[in-house]
Amino acid sequence: MQPAMFRMRFTTFGFPRRALQLRSFSSSSCRYEIRDVEALPRRLEPKYEECCEGDLLSLRWPAPPRNILLVKKESEPTVTKSLIEFANHISSTYPSIAIILERKTAAEVHSLLPFPVYSISSGQKSSTALHNKVDLTVTLGGDGTILRASSLFATCYNVPPVLSFSMGTLGFLSEWRFAEYKRAFREVYMSGAGVGDRASVLEGSKLTGTDNQTTAEMGPTGWSSVRGKSMGLTREARILLRNRLKVGLFGPEGTLIHNKGGIPLKSTDIEQGVYVMNEVVIHRGKEPHLAIVEVFVGGRFLTEAVADGMIVSTPTGSTAYSLSSGGSIVHPLVASILLTPICARSLSFRPLVLPHSTPITLRMSEKNRGRELEVSIDGMSVGRGMAAGMEVRVWNEEVRHNQNDWHGGVPCVMRRTVGGEAHDGWVGGLNGMLKFNYPFGEER
Repeated sequence: MQPAMFRMRFTTFGFPRRALQLRSFSSSSCRYEIRDVEALPRRLEPKYEECCEGDLLSLRWPAPPRNILLVKKESEPTVTKSLIEFANHISSTYPSIAIILERKTAAEVHSLLPFPVYSISSGQKSSTALHNKVDLTVTLGGDGTILRASSLFATCYNVPPVLSFSMGTLGFLSEWRFAEYKRAFREVYMSGAGVGDRASVLEGSKLTGTDNQTTAEMGPTGWSSVRGKSMGLTREARILLRNRLKVGLFGPEGTLIHNKGGIPLKSTDIEQGVYVMNEVVIHRGKEPHLAIVEVFVGGRFLTEAVADGMIVSTPTGSTAYSLSSGGSIVHPLVASILLTPICARSLSFRPLVLPHSTPITLRMSEKNRGRELEVSIDGMSVGRGMAAGMEVRVWNEEVRHNQNDWHGGVPCVMRRTVGGEAHDGWVGGLNGMLKFNYPFGEER
């Protein structure tokens, strides 16, 4: 397809005219270049409503999603092949959708795709470019891939919905098998479409001025262009809203530390912190001596922990590092925060499950024999050590603000189960991944 023909197709399927003025940062020898994500229309923010059955939420788009971010497991040829298959299906079945890739992935696969892809240029920061453009995130890999996708929105209040396909070592957080990708994506894409085509939905809904502008930009295509149209009002995608933690690293004088690598910490994040999906860990790292950490819960001194480290985790992270350190398994819908010691010297220090609104502060004691402690967030170092007197402050994230007003968290698309049993994926994860309550020596 020649560039001129593509421009015609690009206009036909409803993108705004400003998106035609694209800035490429790939070599001119490529047939289909990598295009700047800034050229895409602004993201759509869906609403989440309580379901009549179970405790999951229903996903409702104000208009069909247009910008899809694909995040894959690295250094896996099989996953790369699946990503190409998925991207080709999206382009052919949903021609109004733009595919966004991480910079490294875009450089790897864009020449293998018969259409342009979008990514972030070298001079841009992903924390702002992706936050304003991505409608939906699709992950292909294991739990680590989901965490990496979540880290791309570490400073974003409203994370786009995440559709996860299990293609990695662990799949506890992944709901879908890749063989189901056509049905899974169609269910998410059509969620919010009423009975009939797109026009009937928009006529019967109350849209803001921004939504009306978005609708005008979509052109004549949208939900009505998808074969089969609506799946019915009872077939919205089901969402499990996973809480996150807010984390900030502070100096002895109480000022936020600006790190030069890892998770971005900015002066504007002093109140909200950086968002974490799994856990924040303070550990002794390469130091041979045990860490001495002062623990404050709800602003009150709890104990001086002498251990290899401390873990503060979400219910989602309760089945990760916290579980390996003896922490409790907590359902992701339980509003709580977990405090787990790593190999504590005192056998009386047991893991704690606290109310989700409880702030926790971990301060490196002056008695610590090592020079500094290491701090990691969702398995990634924050880029600098924690010296004596420095603090890690942790708060939980509120996701429910009124009776049916849900914001924040990581909205994960759940797989439908026979009989409508909610959270079967979590229960299945306990039985399948963790082999919950299986006798020793018995093969599954």
